[in-house]
Amino acid sequence: MMEDLQIVVGRNAVFEAIAAGRGVESLLIQTGERRGYILKIIAAAKERGIPVKEAAREKLDGLSGEASHQGVVLILSAYRYAEIEEPFALARERGEFPLLVVLDEIADPHNLGAIIRTAEAVGAHGVIIPKRRAAGLTPVAAKAACGALEYLPVVRVTNLAAALEYLKKQNLFIYGADMAGGDYTKRDYTVGTAIVIGSEGSGLRRLIKEKCDEIISLPMPGRMESLNASVACGVLIYEAVRQRHLL
Repeated sequence: MMEDLQIVVGRNAVFEAIAAGRGVESLLIQTGERRGYILKIIAAAKERGIPVKEAAREKLDGLSGEASHQGVVLILSAYRYAEIEEPFALARERGEFPLLVVLDEIADPHNLGAIIRTAEAVGAHGVIIPKRRAAGLTPVAAKAACGALEYLPVVRVTNLAAALEYLKKQNLFIYGADMAGGDYTKRDYTVGTAIVIGSEGSGLRRLIKEKCDEIISLPMPGRMESLNASVACGVLIYEAVRQRHLL
């Protein structure tokens, strides 16, 4: 909900928050206000990889309340994002092969929070999400995670395809979840593993699917053609944990 967001408003305050490197979800610019000092703010945001979006004045008014937003609102992250090395450090600390969940443009913060909660509960070592066109660690997502963000590293990357290549170099096998895949129960998750879950509407993007080592799917004998992303993720990572506990 909008009232749950942590925000910074006003041109000077927004610019200083960006320059200071604070965790930021996105920069909202009032429609038609791309000029003057706001262009400097936009440039600073893009330099740091912060998504820039246009929004109607009415929306910015609603977010800022009594404060004067001057055409700019910065939405802050509720939690710190981890570095991509941190999940591997956690796996080494536990003496385990890494088990990571990678999310391709999951837009619903409730879904994101539910996935983080489940991933932490089963003992996964981290979740990776993209910066753009995806939910981030907003208060809504944090609430849905029910405290799991205190223990599970969540990494946000600019380029998800490049992140998958990095995981491969760390000897992880990449499974992508898609309707056209093989039986998920007949795969080996006991080695270093990353499971990639696609967006709620369109699933895995073509490039991301191509970066996966293998595509897996869940049987769907009923009339429904797909599961909620957090439910599908839960089934897959529980299978991984089940196999590891059998060792």
